[in-house]
Amino acid sequence: MQANGFFQGIGEAVGEAVHALVTFLLSVFTNFFDAFEAFIDGLARSLGISPTFFSILVLVIGLWILWGALHAFLRGALLGGIVRTAVGLVVLGWLLM
Repeated sequence: MQANGFFQGIGEAVGEAVHALVTFLLSVFTNFFDAFEAFIDGLARSLGISPTFFSILVLVIGLWILWGALHAFLRGALLGGIVRTAVGLVVLGWLLM
């Protein structure tokens, strides 16, 4: 009977450790996702766009095109930089309208 109590105590200790770990990870990820949601909401509000996945995706694509334009200018590709800048500004302008 003593062995049963020993293993029960070990099981309870392992169960409490797992419960504490899960609670800790849940609170960390909840705080992370709340902070991420607040960041996206603040970004969208400051730009005057809706905080939807599509709007944020278009914003990222427009910024990515402008980043490519900067790289084109730094490589010395003047025409490619101008075209990418124009396309990036059209995409971002469309988004902000």
